[in-house]
Amino acid sequence: MQKRNPQKTGTPSESRSTPHRLSSDLAWLWPMWGDHASDYGRYADHAIGLIRRHAQRPVATLLDISCGGGKNAWNFKRHFKVTGVDISPTMLDQTRRLNPDCDFVQADMRTFDLGKRFDAVLMDDGISYMTSRADLSAALATAFHHLEPGGVMILTPDVTTETFCQNQTTCTPAEEKYKPTGIEVVFVENNYDPDPTDEHYETTILYLIRENGVLRVETDRFILGLFSLDTWIEMFSDTGFLVQRQAFRDDGVDYTTFICVKPA
Repeated sequence: MQKRNPQKTGTPSESRSTPHRLSSDLAWLWPMWGDHASDYGRYADHAIGLIRRHAQRPVATLLDISCGGGKNAWNFKRHFKVTGVDISPTMLDQTRRLNPDCDFVQADMRTFDLGKRFDAVLMDDGISYMTSRADLSAALATAFHHLEPGGVMILTPDVTTETFCQNQTTCTPAEEKYKPTGIEVVFVENNYDPDPTDEHYETTILYLIRENGVLRVETDRFILGLFSLDTWIEMFSDTGFLVQRQAFRDDGVDYTTFICVKPA
């Protein structure tokens, strides 16, 4: 994960609406949005350190829920045996190419059952696609079910109510080494909450794509969950986790990482 440009590592199609373009017809752009080694490595180092410090059992296996295109898995597999789950077959094709030595399963993060447990679970910002408390509760219960007693889940949402910045806009050029010949891409992402009284907001992405100098502009839009710190803590506790939180700062932006232990 690059915390953050880009803002999403998971797959928008976890939502119940029409699959979004970054996980369907525009998925070919994903490798260009953030380098899996340098950009995502900073967050991986942060999360791996938390796993080592807080797990109440030896950690050999890790389940990456909503693994997206596999950039997190690429970093975590150096330390653990990684299994990934994602709902998008297109993104899973990408993560398998990047991580042929890991196992990946197509499934919905709210309902899957792999029939085994893991020493650690990663639920990165893909959890942001849970836009209701019911969906969030289901995803957390599924993670809890797949975690060994004494195991730890690391979860870092994009934002909480306390950290959300209205009309925040970021502009990210494509990674040079991943661009096909003749292709230039710029990703423009905007976050906006049209109704501060509810628990979700919208993200709009413009893809500025130049093919041999000819510009075309593609758009994407999806709804993401927006919950307060108190709500997150309540949801973790109701699921059965013992929870702590720790700040993570990257590129001048603060994020909240939740450290969730399943009681031994």
